Amino acid sequence: MNIVVCVKYVPDATADRHFESDNTVDRDGTPGLLSELDEYGVEQALQLKEKGGDEETTVTALTIGPESAVEAVKKALQMGADKGVHVVDDAIAGSDAIATSKVLAEAIKKIGDVDVVMCGLASTDAGMSVVPAMLAERLDLPQVTQGSVVESQGKDFRIKRDGDTATEVIGASAPLLLSVTDQSGEARYPSFKGIMAAKKKPLDTWSLSDIGVDAGEVGLASAWTAVESTEARPPRTQGEIVKDEDGSGATALVGFLASKKFI
Repeated sequence: MNIVVCVKYVPDATADRHFESDNTVDRDGTPGLLSELDEYGVEQALQLKEKGGDEETTVTALTIGPESAVEAVKKALQMGADKGVHVVDDAIAGSDAIATSKVLAEAIKKIGDVDVVMCGLASTDAGMSVVPAMLAERLDLPQVTQGSVVESQGKDFRIKRDGDTATEVIGASAPLLLSVTDQSGEARYPSFKGIMAAKKKPLDTWSLSDIGVDAGEVGLASAWTAVESTEARPPRTQGEIVKDEDGSGATALVGFLASKKFI
C-alpha cells in the first residue's frame, strides 16, 4: 500500500507571531514546527504501515511551502515515514486553500499509484479544514474525513465521525482520502533511532514546473480572498475587582457578562 500524508510547517503558537506588509503570515521571521494536528495524520499513516507490514506499505510525507517547511517533512521522517517530498517555489507564497489543494493534488499525481491520502483535521495556523475535501475533489477520490477512530481491513476502511448529536460510521475502499481528528490516537515522539535513520531517507525537492503547475494559478495574486488589514492584539489590561461587601457583586458580574455579550 502506498500512503501519502500531507503535512504543514506552521508558526509556533507560543512564539510572537507577525504579519508581513502584504497581510500574509510572517513565516520566515517566526519559529515554526510540524502542525500538531498533522501529527495525528502521520501517526495513523504509520499505524496502517505497521498493520500492513513494513515492506508492504510505504509512507511518503508531502509538504509545500518555503525552504523552512522541509522541517515538517523531516519530523515526519523521524516519526517513521519512509520518504519525503517538499514542493518549494517562490510563486506559492500567499496561496489560499484552493491553490494549496491544487499544488498538493499535482504533487500526489506525480508521486503516483497512491492508495491513501492522509490528512490532519486542519492546519493550526489557518484552521479552515477545507483542504482535504478540495483535495479529494481534485483527485476524484472518495473522502472519509474527520475520523476519530480508524479501522481497516486490507484496502477497506471505516471511520467513526463524532458529531454534536450523533456518531456517524463511514466506509470506503482505497484509493481514498482519509482525514483524522486529534481524537484518533496520541502521536508518537521521534526516537533517537528514528532521528538518526531519518537522515538517510530520501527527500525530494520539487518546483511548480516539476509538477506541471503554472505559477499564475497560485500565490497571493490568484487567491480568491484577501486580508484587507491586520492589527496587533492590544496588551492585556488589569481586570476589575468587584468586592461583594453590600451584596451587589452578583449584579456587577451579570452586568459585565452582558456588556461582553456572553449572556
